[in-house]
Formats: sequence, C-alpha cells, structure tokens
Amino acid sequence: MNPSQALENFNQDVVAKYQIYNSLFLTLPFKDVANTAVILPLLASHCENGFEKGKNPRQIIDDFFSQHTGLKTEKEKIDVLFRFIQFIERQVVLFDSIEDAAFSNVNDLEGVGSLRYLFTETQQKKRVDQLKNKMEDFKVRLVLTAHPTQFYPGAVLGIITDLAQAIKENDLTSINLLLQQLGKTPFFKKEQPTPYDEAISLIWYLENIFYKAIGNIYREIKSHMPEDGESVTVNNIFDLGFWPGGDRDGNPYVDAETSLRVADSLRVAVLKCYSRDLRRLRRRLTFNQVDKVIGELEEKMYDISFLQKDPSILPTDELFQKLLEIRDIVIRQHNSLFIDQLDSLISKVRLFGYHFATLDIRQDSRVHHQVLLNIIRQYKKNTGNDLLPPDFAELPSGQQIELLSKVEGKLNPDIFDDKITRDTLESIYAIKTIQEKNGERGANRYVISNCQSVLNVMEIYAMIRLCGWSREEVKIDIIPLFETIDDLVNAPDIMEELYRNPYYAEHLRRRGNRQTIMLGFSDGTKDGGYLMANWSIYKAKEALSAVSYKYGIKVSFFDGRGGPPARGGGKTHKFYSSLGTEIETAEIQLTVQGQTISSNFGTIESARFNMEQLLTAGISNELFADTKYQLSDEDKNLLQELGDLAYDSYKELKAHPKFIEYLVRVGTLKYYGKTNIGSRPTSRKKSDVFRFEDLRAIPFVGSWSQLKQNVPGFYGVGTALSRFEEMGKMDAARRLYKKSEFFRTLIDNSMMSMSKSYFPLTHYLEKDPEFGEFWKKLYSEFKLTKKYLLDVSGSDELMDSYPVERASIKIRERIVLPLLTIQQYALNRLHELENNDQDPELRATYEKMVTRSLYGNINAARNSA
Repeated sequence: MNPSQALENFNQDVVAKYQIYNSLFLTLPFKDVANTAVILPLLASHCENGFEKGKNPRQIIDDFFSQHTGLKTEKEKIDVLFRFIQFIERQVVLFDSIEDAAFSNVNDLEGVGSLRYLFTETQQKKRVDQLKNKMEDFKVRLVLTAHPTQFYPGAVLGIITDLAQAIKENDLTSINLLLQQLGKTPFFKKEQPTPYDEAISLIWYLENIFYKAIGNIYREIKSHMPEDGESVTVNNIFDLGFWPGGDRDGNPYVDAETSLRVADSLRVAVLKCYSRDLRRLRRRLTFNQVDKVIGELEEKMYDISFLQKDPSILPTDELFQKLLEIRDIVIRQHNSLFIDQLDSLISKVRLFGYHFATLDIRQDSRVHHQVLLNIIRQYKKNTGNDLLPPDFAELPSGQQIELLSKVEGKLNPDIFDDKITRDTLESIYAIKTIQEKNGERGANRYVISNCQSVLNVMEIYAMIRLCGWSREEVKIDIIPLFETIDDLVNAPDIMEELYRNPYYAEHLRRRGNRQTIMLGFSDGTKDGGYLMANWSIYKAKEALSAVSYKYGIKVSFFDGRGGPPARGGGKTHKFYSSLGTEIETAEIQLTVQGQTISSNFGTIESARFNMEQLLTAGISNELFADTKYQLSDEDKNLLQELGDLAYDSYKELKAHPKFIEYLVRVGTLKYYGKTNIGSRPTSRKKSDVFRFEDLRAIPFVGSWSQLKQNVPGFYGVGTALSRFEEMGKMDAARRLYKKSEFFRTLIDNSMMSMSKSYFPLTHYLEKDPEFGEFWKKLYSEFKLTKKYLLDVSGSDELMDSYPVERASIKIRERIVLPLLTIQQYALNRLHELENNDQDPELRATYEKMVTRSLYGNINAARNSA
C-alpha cells in the first residue's frame, strides 16, 4: 500500500469516523455535563487561536470564561475545568478505538515487513534454504514491563477493545451504549497499584493478545514451511519475558513473595488458555483412539488450571508427548483432519510451557554491593565465622573477584536483619522455587542494572552460589545492563575480563556458551541525548560482538527500548533491519512498555503485524545483507563526529543550573509520583531534592513531553548539523541519510519527537526573569534542529515519509491542546498561591488538576512508540 493510499484510508476510516462519533459522544445525556459538552469545542478553538496570537495559558482560560460562560466564582470555573478533563480523557480513548478498528485498512498487513512478503522475496531471490536455516535459530524476545507510561484501568482497556470491534462492524447501537459506558467509567486510580496489580493487568495482554497472535504467526510460518508430518520442528521463534513482580530496581514494593505470586498467576493464566483450546479440540477430534486421550487431557488441564490442583498430575512433558501421539494418529488414521488446530496448540505448549513468560529478576548493582557487605558483616556476627575476609571491601578488585569466584555455601535469609539483604537472598531462592513449578524458563535471568565492572557481575554470581546452587546446577543467566555513555564505552573490556575468568567461563559453558547483554536506550538517551546514545549502543554492539566471537560466545543483545524516541525507541523494526553484519543478530530482545504495549500490541491484528515486522527485520538484516548498504569507515567517522558534537551540546544543557529546577518548578516532574499509574517511585532515592542521576528515564522524559518540548529526542542534533555546515560536511550528511537506513531511522525518529513538540504552549516563559534564558535556549535548539533535519532529509515538513502517523499525531495533539492549556493554567495558579502562601485547600485542588491532566496527555502520546 503506497503512503497516499494509506493516508486516504486513514482520513476515511479514522478522521471522518472520529468526527462523527465524537459529535455523538458530546451529545450524550450525562448528568451535569451537558453544557460542558457544548462549550468544549469552543475551548479547543479558543486555545488554538489564543496561542496563534501569542497569548499565555492563563490569559486563554480567563478570556474563555469571560467570553463564553457566565461563570463568576473560581469554584464554578474549577468544576468546569475538571469536567473538560474528563471529556478529553474519553475523547482520547475514542480516538484509540477508532484507530484500532481501522488498523488493517491503514496498514498493509501483507506488505514489506510481513512474513508473506518475506517468503515471497526469498523465493524470488532463491534463498529459501537460507531462510529455513535462519528460522531454526533466530528468536524474538518481547519483555513486557510495567514502566508507568500509561494509566488505563482494566475496565477502560475492555471498553477500548469492545468499542473498536463495534466500530469495525458499524454497530451503532453498541457504539452508543459503549460511549455511555465510557462516560460513566472512572479513569482515575485512587490508590497506587501494587507490582502484583501491574502484573495482572499485563497478563490480560498475554492471554487475550499474545497467545492468539503468536499462534496465528506460527500457522503462517507452517503454511510456507511444510513439515514431514512426524513432529513439530519449527524453532520457538518467539519468547516472552515479564518484569512486573521481578523488577526490583528502585521499587521497594517488589519482594520475593511478589515474585512467587506473579509466577503462579502466569502459570495459571497459560493453563487456562490450554484448557480452553483442549475443550475446542475435544469437540473436533471425536475419532477412535483420539477421543479418549484428548478427553483425559482436557479434564486434567481443567483440574490444574481452573481448580488449581497440583500441576504434577499433568507435567509439561506428558502434555506435549500426548499431543504428539494424538497428532500421529490423526495423520495416519484420520486424514489429518483439524491438524492445523492441533499443531497450533502444540506450538503454544512448546513456546509457553507452564510459565507463559519468563519472569526476569532485576536489581541495581549498588544494592548488590551493599547487600554483599551486609552479608559479610552479619554472617560473622551471627556465626562467629568469616564467609569472606572482614576487610573484603578494602581489597584490590582482582582479589575480590577471585574470592567471589570461589565462595560457596547456603545462607539462611532469616538470619539477616536488613530487609533488602533478606529479600535479595529470598529472591534468588524464589527463582529455584519458580523453576520447580513452572519449569526452568519460568525464571532463569538475572539483570544487573547500572553494571559498571566485572565485580558487579561476580557479586551476584557469588550470591547465587550462596543460596544453595552448586556450580553444576546454576540455571540462571546473568545479564549485565550497561546504561550510561561511559558504561557503554567500557562494556567490551568488562565482558572480555569476564570471559577470561575461569569460573565465569565455566558457568557460560554450562549455559551453552551463550551470554545476554542488556543495553539501556532509555537511560542512555537521558544521559547522552538521542543521537549519541543510539550511536554509542551501535558501537558497543559491534565491539561486544567481536569480543564474544573471540571467545566462542554466542552473544544476544537485550535492548531497553520499546518506547518513544525520547527514551531511545521509535521505529524499532527499522532500527533492527539497519544493523550491519558486524553486529550479532541471532536474537532480537527488547523491552515493551507502557503505551507501546497497548498501541503496538493492543489488538491481535496490531500485535501480529508488529511482531512480524520485528521478526522479518532481524532475519532480513542477515539474509539480504549483501543487498543492504553497510556503514563504511568514513560513515562511522561521520556518525562519531556528529555524536560527539550533539553530546557536547546536550552535556552543556545538563550542566545548566536551571536544568532540573525547570522540570520541577515549571513542569510536572514532582507530580508523576501522585498519578497512581505505576508502583515505582519517580526517583531511585527517597528525597525531596531531585537529582539528575537518581531520576528514572520515564518521569524525566515524560516531564519534557508534558511541556511539549521533548528535549531528549532532539537536543544537540541541530547544533551538530550546523557545525557540519560550517565545516562544509552537510553534503556528506545528506548522502549518508539517503544511503544508510540506520542514520535515516535516527533522523526520522528525532523528527517524530519534534512533531509532538509545541513551544507556543510555554512561550510565556520567554520573558520569565528566572527561566526565560533557559526556555530561549531550548527553543533556539528546536528551531535549529528542525531546520537541519528538513535539510538533511530533503523534506518540506517533519515526518514527510510517514503521512499517516503525522496525521494521527496532529489530531491527537489537537485533542489534548485544551488539556495542556488547563494544566499550564493550574501550574500558573499554583505558583501564585505558593508565593502568597494562600489557601492550602485551593492549592490541593489545583495540584489535583495538574495530576489529572497528566493522564490524557500521556495516553494521547500512544503513537509515539
């Protein structure tokens, strides 16, 4: 489907329908809001016109009330503003549903990036055998995280799903009822969700979306790669990972008990899916020698899923073997009737086991270090013996690593008074418990955040050994996470030292000489800016691939992306298809978070489409490497020079004395912790003072997004390109954009960030005595970057190459413009009240208004993924 046709379909199936259904929505008879619905469109127009005339949010809201309402008191005005917020929140949901319903008409499900296109291309280029070989080894691992970038409660998610289906079927009666339900369903979470709550919310996607979408993909693969009928040999191309309940990094609410509860819920969820599939199969496989076996399986599965009896009455291996036996009988005696349905279940059992998704455990290296010192000190106090030398912390790092490599034992967590020490040990014991119940894949990965040295890796290796795992039975992959620009530079040396450590090398041999390394796009972008972070990760992957090859290690890269460009994400599949042959691509592993889950994987159609895009991107990168442009040494030098220039500009901005204070006092940074959209605190450390190094990437980037400035997604790029022009290198940058998909993807993603920026919202700060200079600095870089991105790409406007997404962003931005204006109005009133030390109750009301307005703005950014 060409872009113009896609845009025409979008205008017809999304824009036109939104106008119709929004008009219907605004006329529904909700109590006390009829007048609000009538004047909301007036507010939207008033905001657009006001900003065009250079008015500030305070003036716009005040003028609106005086010109279009008879309201006099502040209380009356506040009530109306809250009703506007409620309406706009629901308009965003309506637009989400309409886009979901139109997905297959706007996206070419069989075009470039689809499996069908890949199979056709390999046949035409006579590379079918290479494709089969690649399929036997290649994997895509999607790891769902609970990072708070979306707040929809479960009830609203259900409405979105049902509303999308009703819109697709043009069922006006259902649409009307669902819009009424939407109007009366609460959006606001009065209590902060627990990590277990977050897990249950995401398990809904596993059961209702991924389970079905992956089954459909497997059927597509098998239809193009017929098997011999004796067994199912297709590689487990997809793996699913899960962080809620296992991610302890900065989250004091995750403990070992949470991990065990979540693992149990994952197991029960997948068993219920199997039970439903077996029930459907039992109604079809009514043949001799088959009916009895399938009946017994269905009854046992019902017992262990819905009645939650002991899973040992039907172990995974037995279920799998019984299904293969049934398959053999159906093929030999019953003309392969319903074999596709049976094969689908067999593939799911092979893929999902009894674990559904692997529960990753994650903790910060600084916590591990402190825990280890606590263990040494308290073990001596409680037993009178030395587990490690008392002066361990003062020993040279080489000696520390040697001692940690050899230490062994079985610690009892109960002997430790410190909560974090006890929980760290209990979480390792929990891994073994989960493996016993859910299988090894239930929990076999330990991620070390903020990994900066070999010692960080060996500390957790030692603690695993101290929790009763012998060297021979350690069934845990230790995954270092390199996040900052400096860490990415040092990563190859750290991994080479690890590979040379005889104890760690022995551990890797027992794990099949495979090493997973995680790279932090979100925190890398926060630390180094968009361009430098992505280029640093590219270089790190090349160097880490080389050092891993050197030691015979099969390396896999686990990317912490899957968000908007300002968090290092963007066009994910294009990023993977652009990697060169010097980077190991046997697997694609990435985090998927927040609104990215609902926007890219919120329906079976969109989930299948985006998973196929990732799958084919990784495969074609290697399969058709000879037809793709590879970065030359000259290209790499250009990218390095651009990255350095952009990084210097971004570092200068970070060093500005108003950098964090601007986000706290002008933006919404301090309100993120009040939104109840996630269980984790805004900062890694409890403090009233916000420090850059302690801030999480999501509230940091989200605060820029609420200001409609999206600084991490573009800042420094314009300065770098302007320096290139001064040096006479712009022609080289233009040529690189045309030739290199990697560079083109970076530029296009940066354009997406800028398309979601709107500086007129905060133009009033230009003359602010405290923040005026800083605001002008940001705006100047925005204008500079826009100028040079259009130049280097040869575009007339931002996102020229993505007309549908540009149109979607434009409509979403128009929907939430009144919401952004209300938020800025509330912040302005808060500053007035704080300066005058007036009316604490009124201040609390405006703080609530800021918090509530965060929601719609966050969800409207859905398509930034």
